[in-house]
Amino acid sequence: MEIKSSAFKAGESIPPKYTCDNIDVSPHLEWSKVPDSTKTFALIVDDPDAPSGTYVHWVMFNIPGNQRELPENIPTTETLENGTIQGMNDFGKIGYGGPCPPGGTHRYYFKLYALDAELDAKPAITKKELLKAMDIHVLEEAELMGRYKRKL
Repeated sequence: MEIKSSAFKAGESIPPKYTCDNIDVSPHLEWSKVPDSTKTFALIVDDPDAPSGTYVHWVMFNIPGNQRELPENIPTTETLENGTIQGMNDFGKIGYGGPCPPGGTHRYYFKLYALDAELDAKPAITKKELLKAMDIHVLEEAELMGRYKRKL
């Protein structure tokens, strides 16, 4: 499975538009080479370089299995029109919270999971809770890493 974005290339800098230094909207993501038995997808975005340990920026699940992209600027609501459910990020909010490192260049991992089931979980789930809920359902995963350094 592969995941990419039209907003930035793997390993390159995430544009300020998608960060706390600008309008902080989620970037466009698209994926391909999906396992045939995929029922849903889950997405976790986190920053392993945060001073306090890995910082979670986005948690979502039950993305329909026939979907191959997320448009830019996903609403920060618990449930989207297509049934996708969003969890809680470490900013204490539902949905996407963009890069906002306190200093230095940080790496941001967009991890997409192909699952063999729809998850029976509630909105506002945490990354830890989502990982536990999808544990035996992961068929395959892919990741896209982008970097960001604030210009303070």
